Amino acid sequence: MHIPDGYLGPQTTIPAFAVMAPVWGTAFRRTKAVLQKAGVPTLALCSSFSFLVMMFNVPVAGGSSAHAVGAVLIAILLGPWSAVISVSTALLIQALVFGDGGVLAFGVNCFNMAFVMPFSGFLVFKLLRGKSETFGTRGLAAAFAGSYFGLNAAALCAALEFGIQPLLFRGANGAPLYCPYPISVSVPSMMFAHGLVAGPIEGLITVGAIAYLARYAPHFFQQRQSGPNRSEGLLRGYRSLLLPVVVLAVLTPLGLLAAGTAWGEWSAEEIKEQLGFIPQGFAGISDWWHALLPDYSLPALGDGRLGSAAGYLLSAGVGVILIAALILLTSRITAKGTGEPK
Repeated sequence: MHIPDGYLGPQTTIPAFAVMAPVWGTAFRRTKAVLQKAGVPTLALCSSFSFLVMMFNVPVAGGSSAHAVGAVLIAILLGPWSAVISVSTALLIQALVFGDGGVLAFGVNCFNMAFVMPFSGFLVFKLLRGKSETFGTRGLAAAFAGSYFGLNAAALCAALEFGIQPLLFRGANGAPLYCPYPISVSVPSMMFAHGLVAGPIEGLITVGAIAYLARYAPHFFQQRQSGPNRSEGLLRGYRSLLLPVVVLAVLTPLGLLAAGTAWGEWSAEEIKEQLGFIPQGFAGISDWWHALLPDYSLPALGDGRLGSAAGYLLSAGVGVILIAALILLTSRITAKGTGEPK
């Protein structure tokens, strides 16, 4: 679902920023109250969790791949507005540093994964859970259903955004300027991967995380998002959240097992191999941004198995550090601007 630059025309990507601007503004305001209870480290660790879980690509029949996002889990724990901030932060670092998702398409990707996914999934979760406990049988079933629905709602949005491009934007010769595949191709392709593979995985991750937190960090389920006892210190107070993030970071090289490129994330060379040509609009904007660690790799480490694994581990560490720094900086700026204690 990380739409790269070149697949969508400016007529699609620019309005997405306009749509997301008030969403981000509202999310910052709504998240401040959560931060006072749960603490900045909680938000940073949730954002890091989303970043890391998106590095675990899983193979899909037909040579493609897909991944979970974690947005609905964060919405269940901290509320959907906090999920907007968490996932948007992860997507920003992915786009700027790792070239995973386009910089020009950042607004669209955030609309899909940081807005549509947590809000739609959280709504389904609340409707199905009713007044039951989140970590009870009904609550866990609702969490699975909400996560599954949210991921597939985001995938459907991406599929439609891909599919309208050849209908709206064609050159003088009739060739598509951006994404060449219509809705009749994009929707079945995206929904197959996410409905049958990524969706169930998303649900299982959410259920597993809630069960884990219910046992080792029950404060999440006692009064709305109360944080750990801050007198315990940072590492001890947040270790129940820090441990899964560390484990995920260490295991990220497993994401390399899915060799296929996710649908709609092909390079210019792969598109040319499929179509015999590169769409004109795509060629003009697809490679304008050069990421520091493209595709979670470092050329100096080589492209062998060990080099690729080392690149993934390095990228995981760099990503988590940058996410934590960005969220800390943002929280301080927000607190300073409102006169609130930092």
